[in-house]
Amino acid sequence: MSFVDLSHSFEDGMPGFRMETEDGTVTEYTAEIEPFFTHDESESFYDGESAFEITEIRFQTSIGTYLDSPYHRYPSGRDIGDLDIDELVLPGVVVDARGLEPYEELGVEVVPSDRELTNRAVLFNFGWDEHWDTEQYRSYPYISDALIDRLIDENVGLVGVDTINADDHRNPSRPAHSRLLDEEIFIVENLTGLDALHGESFRLFAVPIKASQTAAMPIRVFAELD
Repeated sequence: MSFVDLSHSFEDGMPGFRMETEDGTVTEYTAEIEPFFTHDESESFYDGESAFEITEIRFQTSIGTYLDSPYHRYPSGRDIGDLDIDELVLPGVVVDARGLEPYEELGVEVVPSDRELTNRAVLFNFGWDEHWDTEQYRSYPYISDALIDRLIDENVGLVGVDTINADDHRNPSRPAHSRLLDEEIFIVENLTGLDALHGESFRLFAVPIKASQTAAMPIRVFAELD
């Protein structure tokens, strides 16, 4: 049994949600990781016989490698805490989408017609993880409307991308999020390491903490190779 880690490291200062106002002001939200109290600070609590660090993390939940629940798009949709484990551990299929240009849409022809996709995790390997933590990472290819149709018709269970967004961020209607999450097809963004899955049979694990009233959550997502 072997595993492939498909997650970026969650680090202090890592980039997250970016908001631009009409006047062009850009605000970028990052993760903050620091000791809540250190080993040295805690030693006196235990009469010098032991010491512990407690770590504090502050972040908005759409950061790093993360899972979107239907609640992310729809107020009445299920949130992260409502999702069952068996919905998030699925046989996987990786699709080779490498070689596209920034803002080029991915057509339906890339999906193999001879592969079973029903209740599968379908992962699109654009190869964009090589641009992680650079400005180029924010100009990326995305899945087309026709491909969204195909994924819904095939009744897939989860869609994953190694880009910052399954949608073109310039399109305010966000068709991938709007249509996939409406069908309870979950979305994982900011994957990495998908190159290692080509030619492999695998099962994907995309299980977050059981967080109520939460739209998205970073995950340690990995593939178990058969």
